[in-house]
Amino acid sequence: MKAYDERLTVPATWWLMALMSVLLLGVALVPLGPVPLLGGMAAGGALVGMALSAYGGARIRVTAGSLVAGDARIPLEALGEARALNADEARAWRTHRADARAHMVLRAYIPTAVRVEVTDPQDPTPYLYLSTRRPERLAAALAAARPDAV
Repeated sequence: MKAYDERLTVPATWWLMALMSVLLLGVALVPLGPVPLLGGMAAGGALVGMALSAYGGARIRVTAGSLVAGDARIPLEALGEARALNADEARAWRTHRADARAHMVLRAYIPTAVRVEVTDPQDPTPYLYLSTRRPERLAAALAAARPDAV
């Protein structure tokens, strides 16, 4: 059972910029002829598409007693309070209030986030910073899924 699942996809404007870049590459390849033009545009489009899909493929999930944030899987027992951050608070926690030891799943195109305390004494990570488009829902899902909430 998944309590929360979000994919941090890139905005549509990034795909539009990628399309414009591939078209610009095509303009640069016109003097070489139709085969290099089409091959270069296909290769450029594939590379840009893979890069945007990979960067926007990060997921945040609350499921089966753990929080999965990007490549990290953290048991809910090791986590404390989850606090939803509005755009101003999120900016502060990713800039001047940030701790270098924190684990961040940061996407600059998402202005809001959740800050989750790490309570495991064996873990040097003080907190998790998770970019999310739905901070209140993620914080509520974490609070509901915690073992002491049952």
